[in-house]
Amino acid sequence: MILRLAVASLFARALTVSMTILAIALSVALFLGVEKIRTGAKASFADTISGTDLIVGARSGSVQLLLYSVFRIGNATNNVTWESYQDIARRPDVDWIVPISLGDSHRQFRVMGTTKAFFDHYKYRQGRSLEMADGTRMDDLFDTVIGADVAATLGYHVGDPIVVAHGLASFAQHKDQPFRVSGILEKTGTPVDRTVIVSMEAIEAIHVDWKSGAQIPGQSTPVDVIREMELAPKAITAALIGVESPLQTFTLQRAINDYREEPLLAILPGVALQELWSIVGIAETALLAVSAMVVVTALIGMMATIFSSLNERRREMAIFRAMGARPLTILSLLVLEAMVMATVGAVLGLVLQYVGLLVAQPFLDSIFGLWIPIDAPTLREVWLILGVICAGVIVSLIPAMRAYRMSVADGMVVKT
Repeated sequence: MILRLAVASLFARALTVSMTILAIALSVALFLGVEKIRTGAKASFADTISGTDLIVGARSGSVQLLLYSVFRIGNATNNVTWESYQDIARRPDVDWIVPISLGDSHRQFRVMGTTKAFFDHYKYRQGRSLEMADGTRMDDLFDTVIGADVAATLGYHVGDPIVVAHGLASFAQHKDQPFRVSGILEKTGTPVDRTVIVSMEAIEAIHVDWKSGAQIPGQSTPVDVIREMELAPKAITAALIGVESPLQTFTLQRAINDYREEPLLAILPGVALQELWSIVGIAETALLAVSAMVVVTALIGMMATIFSSLNERRREMAIFRAMGARPLTILSLLVLEAMVMATVGAVLGLVLQYVGLLVAQPFLDSIFGLWIPIDAPTLREVWLILGVICAGVIVSLIPAMRAYRMSVADGMVVKT
């Protein structure tokens, strides 16, 4: 009976009630959307590199090694000699190993020297492999494969020439050995999108006439002569390793960290990513706080709406009391109205969230590489919705208590 009365009362004030419900729905959709993006961003961050058991580099910090080897941020404190790399590669517990050489750039994009094995073993987003959007892998010494962001930003196509600059912020360029774009990778949402990939031999080739970070004056070796040279690397920046068995990971890590020939560091990518996220993930807390304040604002608006309607409904309440309704009935009526508005608003907000995800998902994936899965509401989201409904009931108690205290006489008096 009270529920029917509450619904009829809400329909009688359809415009005001619908605006209140819409405000709650939008705030809930924002809150749940932020939660989805937060968890999606965290998952994408953790899936930047997948299937790699260890990352090896010169001894420094785990986060620093992760930053320059995976995210192309910063520089290595030192290099790893080629002899040490080969020594690690020969270990029986190493299934595969991929070298990485950094240091040069192309128009603010990092240049990475590696082998073709990088395209086979680098995984992201829970095991996805790198795919070519156009062209092929490097076949020639001066071929290069570029990431999706490099191609989009600089307008490159397969066959276009690229001149690599020496260092990260240097005006010195390797103009004598230009590269050719042989392939463009699909968008991945990882640092690979912002990377120019060349072979390890190409890194050595463009530095044939360089010594101590500068070009040797008056020396310019012809490209044909360079192609005939032995271009084995002298050192690398880091290496990605896959082990034969997960049980051997910690044993190999300990062996590399205790390597006597030179100081090395082997890190677990997942552990380092969690450590890095704990540093950069502070923004998610602030974002959640802002969206939570939006929900609180909508609920306060609902309370204000109920308050403002009390003066208009004083005669209505008095009539209910005169017909035998108890004060507790009046309180229950207002609380039930608020519960209905909060419930409809929360459910509508959930629907709006899924509609928004259906529209935004392909754009977030293609532009930002951020994959937001569309799946059933999680237990956390269900609790959030129930929390919004309970909060709506709680804030409605204040105006409901005021109506509870109204007397029949006060409601029947016509004020002038």
